[in-house]
Amino acid sequence: MSAPTIEYSAILPMLIVLGAAVLGVLIEAFAPRAPRHALQVWLALLAIAAAFVQVVRLAGTSLIGAEGSVAIDGPALFLQGAILVFAAMSVLFFAERRIEGGGDTFAPAASSLPGGEAERTLVQQGVLQTEVYPLMMFAVSGMLLFPAANDLLTMFVALEVLSLPLYLLCGMARRRRLLSQEAALKYFLLGAFSSAFFLFGSALVYGFAGSLLLSDIDAALGARVGQEGLLLAGVGLIAVGLMFKVGAAPFHAWTPDVYQGAPTPVTGFMAACTKVAAFGAMARIFYVAFGGMRTDWQPMFWAIAILTMVVGVVIALTQTDVKRMLAYSSIAHAGFILTGLVAADSIGTAAVLFYLAAYGFATIGAFAVLTLVRDAGGEATHLAKWAGLGKRAPILAATFALFLLAFAGIPLTSGFVGKLVVFSAAIEAGALPLVIVGVVASAVAAFFYVRVIVLMFFSEPASDGPTVAVPSAWTTVGIALGVAATVALGILPGPLLDLAQQASVFVR
Repeated sequence: MSAPTIEYSAILPMLIVLGAAVLGVLIEAFAPRAPRHALQVWLALLAIAAAFVQVVRLAGTSLIGAEGSVAIDGPALFLQGAILVFAAMSVLFFAERRIEGGGDTFAPAASSLPGGEAERTLVQQGVLQTEVYPLMMFAVSGMLLFPAANDLLTMFVALEVLSLPLYLLCGMARRRRLLSQEAALKYFLLGAFSSAFFLFGSALVYGFAGSLLLSDIDAALGARVGQEGLLLAGVGLIAVGLMFKVGAAPFHAWTPDVYQGAPTPVTGFMAACTKVAAFGAMARIFYVAFGGMRTDWQPMFWAIAILTMVVGVVIALTQTDVKRMLAYSSIAHAGFILTGLVAADSIGTAAVLFYLAAYGFATIGAFAVLTLVRDAGGEATHLAKWAGLGKRAPILAATFALFLLAFAGIPLTSGFVGKLVVFSAAIEAGALPLVIVGVVASAVAAFFYVRVIVLMFFSEPASDGPTVAVPSAWTTVGIALGVAATVALGILPGPLLDLAQQASVFVR
């Protein structure tokens, strides 16, 4: 029996992040309490930076390695780079404060990362939850593998590796423990069902094709006759598992509760990185394995995209909590991205890649701003408490308004370019009715985004209104990066669009 051939350089980004996660567990077990937080922060940042450098070095690579289980190509590398950038931004926000979020008051820790007296006191009191860093790194390792997996079994393993740490992270808010643990339990139970659907669908597809490799499944589509029912059932079940991860309707019920109950830095991390990884995996499966039967699954995507956009924007109109509003906003954005996936060609792939990158920067930035608006009970997420925020903290309010305008797709923001390219790709693929629904949904969505902006700048602040925390250098850098990317991709989107176009071809 010969040893398997593993192209270690091609999977090195995943190995670096996974190694850092394991090392983080050892630090949790054996490192002294005082320097533990600083060690975890720097380890996570250095590992993410090293993995990103390796992703850049692999640019232009197109191969199927690890005995056919991993595909390293343009879409995989683009998505891995985006995940690493968003993960680095999330680490900055984790480093800023204790993970006691979900509406809790976060105690500053970043200013004393080198081991100052303030951090030592917090650590001695046991309030610094440094275990979030290895958990996050495990989740990132699964996210890096998910869009690069070239067989259904590897994809299922990646799905579990990214999901299990997230279940734990969602339940780590201490002061609002019941809400946080309820969110974690809902996410775990529904996530287990979605994983079961994915696994059962994979088994049915294996029964049809006799292989779990995506290329073998594609080859079997035209060679096997008489088992189409088995194939279609498998495709439907796999789609259910993936639609849950992207938060598409009618598999979206977990999203608002989990987004509201989870610590806010965790919510931002989930909203950006999980969506990138899940849409990457979805595109690979349906383009590479099921591309030959696109006329069968495209109507399903049409229906889910329309339902997702409608549910997201309509229910968001009724929300009075900012986190829940952003949750339903993310559901609507999932529908917009599905509109691009319907194209099922390289133009649609490039549009989806650009949209995911633009959406990720704005999402993490918006949730970072949310952590800074607080009252006596913790984070002030009720919409009424944001009245007059533009007069109390004009810069912070303007920053949040920019992210909201990007979500709405206003020109000169990244959101406008993102919607333009996905709608253009769908029109070229003959999905004009779907685009019309998307444009109408975008117009409706603009109302609840602008409503928040009007509330912040054209309402009088209440006497007992929330306070705005002074962000540390860590949070300032992270938010500034989100602002810069949102503006740059709206004014000069060409370089990233060209990169997405070059990275739009899947290796088979």
